[in-house]
Amino acid sequence: MLIISNAVHIPDDEIELSAIRAQGAGGQNVNKVSSAVHLRFDTQASSLPTFYKERLLALRDHRITREGVIIIKAQQYRTQEQNRADALERLIELIKSAVKVEKVRRPTRPTLGSKTRRLESKSKRGTIKAGRGKVDY
Repeated sequence: MLIISNAVHIPDDEIELSAIRAQGAGGQNVNKVSSAVHLRFDTQASSLPTFYKERLLALRDHRITREGVIIIKAQQYRTQEQNRADALERLIELIKSAVKVEKVRRPTRPTLGSKTRRLESKSKRGTIKAGRGKVDY
């Protein structure tokens, strides 16, 4: 069972894990051993709350297909167990990032002090640049 939060859990039978051969350099080990892990999680058929499903489908992430299937490929580590743990951790992070509610930004106006400091620095910079001109004798 994969624990997302105190109230939300994903049963193991909803997550499909398969071992595949990793890409890239690694020589004989990479050519013989299936140490990479391919994780598939169907959000539509899962037991996640509808709020979680809607937020996941609204995400613009390349790991989520149009049908709502999350596909994660983990091949960073040499062992299958480490790659499996990495894939599950990345799934948890993706789900948590989808349901995180961003704080609404309220625009503020600059203070009088910040305006005067900005204008003073602009005029100071202007006098420095004006002093670089041609020297008259």
